[in-house]
Amino acid sequence: MLYALLGTMLLAAVLVIALPLYKKERRLSVKSTSAIVIVLLVSISVYSQIGTPGAGAPQPDAMPGVEEMVNSLALRLQQNPDDLPGWKMLGRSYLQIRNFQAAMTAFERAVEIEGGRNGQTLADLGEVILLGDEQRMSARASELFDNALAIAPNNQKALFYAGMAAVQRGDKETGAQLWEKLLASSPPQRIQDILRQQIAELRGTAPPVVEPTGGDVVTVRVSLGESAISEVQADSTVFIIARDPAQPSPPIAAVRRRAAELPAYVAIGDADAMIPGRVPSGFAQLEIVARVSMSGQPIAQSGDWFGQQIISTAESSEVSIIINEQVP
Repeated sequence: MLYALLGTMLLAAVLVIALPLYKKERRLSVKSTSAIVIVLLVSISVYSQIGTPGAGAPQPDAMPGVEEMVNSLALRLQQNPDDLPGWKMLGRSYLQIRNFQAAMTAFERAVEIEGGRNGQTLADLGEVILLGDEQRMSARASELFDNALAIAPNNQKALFYAGMAAVQRGDKETGAQLWEKLLASSPPQRIQDILRQQIAELRGTAPPVVEPTGGDVVTVRVSLGESAISEVQADSTVFIIARDPAQPSPPIAAVRRRAAELPAYVAIGDADAMIPGRVPSGFAQLEIVARVSMSGQPIAQSGDWFGQQIISTAESSEVSIIINEQVP
């Protein structure tokens, strides 16, 4: 309940302040992105100071301020220069108080300790460099996001910013591909809406928009095979995906369930489409994939269990899939 409340507060902050700025600019610029990030950070800071249930009224000298705590951490790291978690925490702390230059120094030290082998840390460093400029994507930040994706191809932060970098340098195709991959990783719903609109604008030569039918296109009976039953946990996430057999990526539509709900009948319709205008009812054939994500990630990983079939929507609206194969 506590984290659900915090999430609601953060979403409200973005909707009230940051998203109107996005709507005004009509694009994912550095300015609008910076606003969203900063609003979230400020919301977290305020909540941590005044919103903790059960906490008594703070006394004037009972709790150090944010800057005081950050300075204390910085002094401690001078005595422990190889404390990797400490440098990452310091970088995030400086980011919270908008000291981007100090955050950059902290994350640079973390990258140095790791030898540049951690995609998330590279993406964090690129982010603070970008937010510190607030005007444009620097060559260094762009390179950091590319390097992050080379190490961690599904890193959401790197996908988001690398897509922005591609768009800013005029490479709309790469930007669309990166954001389509990010969209397939199930980011928050409001971010999905923004990404869909941006991708539609970048895909200026996209196929004509197909109006949604409003109903279900295909009903999938999903069940676990004998081999998978013994391996799959009840709370594992199951993705039921409809995709174009000729162009599997990005998916056309996706629905999520839990393994404990199987066997189950799952309806996939135009309302589940990933990208506006690219809806299930617009395809004569659909490849339906049901995959149990053993890691919880929306992108297929080694060890995941799956089943798949191709269906002709003109001939049938029902398909049965048994999850009995494993990703190598």
